[in-house]
Amino acid sequence: MIDVQSLFDHRNIHVDKVGVKNIRYPLTVMDKKNGVQHTVASINMYVNLPREFKGTHMSRFVEILNEFYGHLDIREFSKILEAMQSRLNAQSAHLEISFPYFIEKFSPVTGTSGLMEYLCRVSGSLSGENNFDLVVEVNVPITTVCPCSREISKHGAHNQRGTARLAVRFKKFIWIEDLIRIVEEAASCEVYSLLKRPDEKFVTEKGYENPKFVEDVVRDVAYRLKKNPHILWFQVDVENFESIHNHSAYAFIERAL
Repeated sequence: MIDVQSLFDHRNIHVDKVGVKNIRYPLTVMDKKNGVQHTVASINMYVNLPREFKGTHMSRFVEILNEFYGHLDIREFSKILEAMQSRLNAQSAHLEISFPYFIEKFSPVTGTSGLMEYLCRVSGSLSGENNFDLVVEVNVPITTVCPCSREISKHGAHNQRGTARLAVRFKKFIWIEDLIRIVEEAASCEVYSLLKRPDEKFVTEKGYENPKFVEDVVRDVAYRLKKNPHILWFQVDVENFESIHNHSAYAFIERAL
């Protein structure tokens, strides 16, 4: 049968990324407390396409993924990228895996157990033989109380829920749980999946006593990361879904260390 993808393309234009998106697939993630955690990921796989070829072989991406079935986890990233390079005759390969990660959290007063969901993303690329890059990202729900509102109001202060996104490159492995913890400790108060009345009282008062702008949260996260000798680079941004404004508040920091 004719291999149409391998036919010559006369337009002489290199394609930076070509591949498959949004593959739903089982994933094993390292869990700090339980060893491993099984979840379901959304996976994107790409390679570069030289100017002389008409197309890439899409089925090979799924074939490679199936070869890692049962032991598809972050530790296999470089091996998957190497297989993509080899099987698709590519100079560069890219792999993006997004997944929900669950942590058991206990409410601060009554100790009631509940599962918190955090959306995570791991992206890796391999260029040439040895240029391997890996980025781990966590998205963390937080609560903030407005310092200005508390300062100028006779009673109370407005608060809001927000999302903090933290992405890092590292030279020594860092747990997803530790990244999440850094973010939660920078907020006015962390978010829980289940709270009883004594817990609600605690988180309300804790937030009030710990007011934060979005600027404060990103700075506090950056301050912690800059002191960590294993972090090579990071991005952190926070979006607050304002409770008294018809817009969000936003702040962003990126640093190479």
